[in-house]
Amino acid sequence: MARSRLLRYPDARSALDQLHGKGLNFDVGRAGELTPANGWRVDHYRQPLPPEPPGPPLPGGSFAVARRLVNEYEFADPSIIRAIYHPDEPLEQRDLLLEARFYGLRFYFGVRVGGVHDDSRDLDGCAVRIWGWSYRTLQGHLEMGQMDYDVLKWLDTGEVEFRISRFSRAASIPNPLVRLGFHLFGRHEQVRFARRACTRMARLVAEELAHEGTRDPVSRAANHVDVVAASEAGAPRDRLARQLRDRPGSS
Repeated sequence: MARSRLLRYPDARSALDQLHGKGLNFDVGRAGELTPANGWRVDHYRQPLPPEPPGPPLPGGSFAVARRLVNEYEFADPSIIRAIYHPDEPLEQRDLLLEARFYGLRFYFGVRVGGVHDDSRDLDGCAVRIWGWSYRTLQGHLEMGQMDYDVLKWLDTGEVEFRISRFSRAASIPNPLVRLGFHLFGRHEQVRFARRACTRMARLVAEELAHEGTRDPVSRAANHVDVVAASEAGAPRDRLARQLRDRPGSS
């Protein structure tokens, strides 16, 4: 697969592997205190997807397609965020190096998968099948917090939905220019990422279902392909590793 060749670049492999030794930059054990009253921003986004017949999710149906796209981080708009990870690593053990793009600038942040779930629940008196995962910010990230991505199917109606939930706040940012930029544009980029992710997910699922049985899955510019070819652009091959190493809070 295309994303496997990301790991052939020494800068990508080194920067990604360095994340394994980093800790979270917030105390997840105090989850009950991570509220707006304590300075945390809490967001929820919901995106309806093409429905299925009532009952369990269908093989190759809307739920299954969305689940695969979430698993592979395909929902993110590659013009905003791309991800680098070991493709052979189980999702629940995965660290991701995220490349954020902003007006020609690129910033690299580390996150760690905080959990994967796949079960049936009762929501507002209705039986729902839900699959999803979350990631948490690591040392050196400009933010502190967690993002949750879920695919849900209401078994009685067949409705399918994609959800994004987030709690976050700014981390300590020593660089005054970066701190000012985050203060001015951070919230805008947060909202833009989530809204684009929702609309992109709806479009990709609809395209995949429309082409079912006619050809291979719809080709697209994946958000985890060709994101670290820094050496080909003339930058030092260890640029990403050095950037992470020198960032405050790095270990």
